[in-house]
Amino acid sequence: MRVVVSIGGSVLAPDLDARRVEGHAAVVERLATAGCEIGAVVGGGGVAREYIGAARELGANEVQLDQIGIDVTRINARLLIAALGPEVDPKVAHDHEAAGDAIRRGDVSVMGGMTPGQTTDAVAAALAEYVDADLLVYATSVDGVYSADPSADDGAKKYEQLSGGELVDVIAPMSRNAGASAPVDLLAAKLIERAGMRTVVLDGTDPGRIEDAVLRGEHDGTDVVPEEHGDEPSYWVDR
Repeated sequence: MRVVVSIGGSVLAPDLDARRVEGHAAVVERLATAGCEIGAVVGGGGVAREYIGAARELGANEVQLDQIGIDVTRINARLLIAALGPEVDPKVAHDHEAAGDAIRRGDVSVMGGMTPGQTTDAVAAALAEYVDADLLVYATSVDGVYSADPSADDGAKKYEQLSGGELVDVIAPMSRNAGASAPVDLLAAKLIERAGMRTVVLDGTDPGRIEDAVLRGEHDGTDVVPEEHGDEPSYWVDR
């Protein structure tokens, strides 16, 4: 089973906490031990926001701000690599080809951001498509995909299951509203739809939830199911 796990910066590094990074690394190691081929994509988190805020005050333009954010995601990726065992590629992958090469030779590959204007959500979706992953998991700070931002709208509806096209339809209005929050961005949703990628969006603040979702298909998040597949995937490791 080949899996790409996108660990949001707000999950891995809302602040610098070695124990939190160790917890996520331990899950990645257990997935690898269970036979999964793994690519991990790491976001920037609170540290990135602090650097970007300071740079904005200093007059940096938006591309420069994106580049700073990419640098921070790669530092976070190095933190995760440092916590992983010998099965990890010691280099942060800077493109999908390098990550794919590492995954295919049996190493865990860890990436951060890649290109200004592109989030790590989209990096993860493109990596999953590039390596023909069986499953893409977004470990976010919310417990699934909602019809609106649940922190701002008490009437927001949580979706247990969506198709790729439905995911795009849900995310698109959020992407147009200033200040709105979506668990994955619109480009990532479009890539998921294009690839027909089985995807799970879940609350990853407890890294054990990632393990349950990958190994057993057990989670309280949102399943994004390709329209040509049935509800029950055939590749859960422990099923």
